Amino acid sequence: MDLIIDHGPGWSRLTLHRPEARNALNTALLAHLAAALTDLAAGPCRAVVLTGAEGNFAAGADIAEIATKTSAEGAADPRKAHWAAIRAFPKPLIAAVDGFALGGGFELALMADMIVLGPTARLGLPETNLGLIPGAGGGQRLMALIGRARASRMILTGEIIDAETALAWGIAAYRSQGPALPEAEALAARLAGRAPLALMAAKKALVAAEAALALAPERAAFEALLDSADKSEGIRAFLEKRKPEFRGQ
Repeated sequence: MDLIIDHGPGWSRLTLHRPEARNALNTALLAHLAAALTDLAAGPCRAVVLTGAEGNFAAGADIAEIATKTSAEGAADPRKAHWAAIRAFPKPLIAAVDGFALGGGFELALMADMIVLGPTARLGLPETNLGLIPGAGGGQRLMALIGRARASRMILTGEIIDAETALAWGIAAYRSQGPALPEAEALAARLAGRAPLALMAAKKALVAAEAALALAPERAAFEALLDSADKSEGIRAFLEKRKPEFRGQ
């Protein structure tokens, strides 16, 4: 079972459960998450906490799936519909982040309305290390949160930042003293007691601001890079635990 669903009083918890892969987001897990949120949107649940199993949120996309994916496959990728369904969830979504939230995992956290970070949290968009860029709008959302200079620093260098830095930069709403999940659950319980129609209306208005983001061009650039030799070299180097030799091809 790659996604565990639990219910509290008025709120629900979704746990990414691929601990052997640090909860990396393969297509199946992303589909199950999108389906679960679609179901919860139609039910009595008023808020959702999203977390990861065994000390990590999600350490990125599944490298094995990306390794052979072409630009044509990227253009027809069902993951795009799954990402859209996740972002369309109309109720408050809280990401409880401990450990790694990298690449697609960080992009998922950025789709939450609020992020709660534990002291072990490490966040980054290191896709350029693989000859790629963020493919689910993470670059645009990050820049909207922290500005061009800091977003460029993280994306162009692949820098991974800690919880204190993420809080200071405005990425997270809360930084817990211990694991993130208890504080995120307490927040969900508070939200569950607030006016649900008002919360959904407020979220809809906030999400509408993303219409100005260049999400489609970012995705198109990601898909084009899937055919590059540098992408193949970057992934080979990652799997072989060596420094890549990029040739701009």
